[in-house]
Amino acid sequence: MAKHWTKEEEVKYHSELSYLYTKKNKSLREVSEILNLKESTVFRRMKRLKIKTTPYLKKNYLKKRNNIKIPNKYSEDLAEFFGIMLGDGHISHFQIVVSLGNKEEKYAKHVSLLIKKIFKTDAKISLRKTGYRDVYLGSVDLTSWLFKKGLVSNKVKSQVNVPSWIFNKDEFIRAFLRGFFDTDGSVYKLKYGIQISFCNRSLPILKSLQIMLKRLRYNPSSISGYNLYLTRRKDVKRFFEEIKPSNNKHIDRHLIIENNLRRSDSGYSRRL
Repeated sequence: MAKHWTKEEEVKYHSELSYLYTKKNKSLREVSEILNLKESTVFRRMKRLKIKTTPYLKKNYLKKRNNIKIPNKYSEDLAEFFGIMLGDGHISHFQIVVSLGNKEEKYAKHVSLLIKKIFKTDAKISLRKTGYRDVYLGSVDLTSWLFKKGLVSNKVKSQVNVPSWIFNKDEFIRAFLRGFFDTDGSVYKLKYGIQISFCNRSLPILKSLQIMLKRLRYNPSSISGYNLYLTRRKDVKRFFEEIKPSNNKHIDRHLIIENNLRRSDSGYSRRL
């Protein structure tokens, strides 16, 4: 049986909940944190006080906002953003999220600045307990536009492909490759060389990456499992010079491997 409230308690609870939930547009979770209560307790109090929890009462229903600028033309920045989203990006009805590792603090800031440059609003960066970072931005207007432009909620299930406009210019292709490689690529040492890998569980994306690389006169491998490779050393070198990855994790690893290879080449030449 629910505890009986005094008239003063009832007025107090109604006032604070109405203010936080309706006027200040706080979520149930945010209200519970502010009042140091369980979400279930907040919900029961609102129900008991007949404060409706229907979404239309909230000021920013569906996270609509007026500070998002939707681009009116395609650009290299937008192409890079699409590469990022088709790499490690996630899109729901309410928001976009780019999930990054615990060694990608600088790159998280790069993604946040890129989003601000394109959409003219700040994207937030959250730090998980694991050290991983999420760059996110909530806006139904934005997600609706991205869905229309070819992005999907489940890339693997939908077997999504690269939007056709990316192929309009080589500059768009390079920018897309940069964003995709920064988030879903890797570089590592082979026994006698170096290799770039692109990994994705959407086969149409891998096929499009293969076409892009060939168009730019690289020599990509056949698709193996969910991977595509650049193995020729000249290709890898040119990729870092022309595509210019922004993720320091890849840049630093490439430099270390190349320096080791040069030392090995120098040692082999001396032995000859």
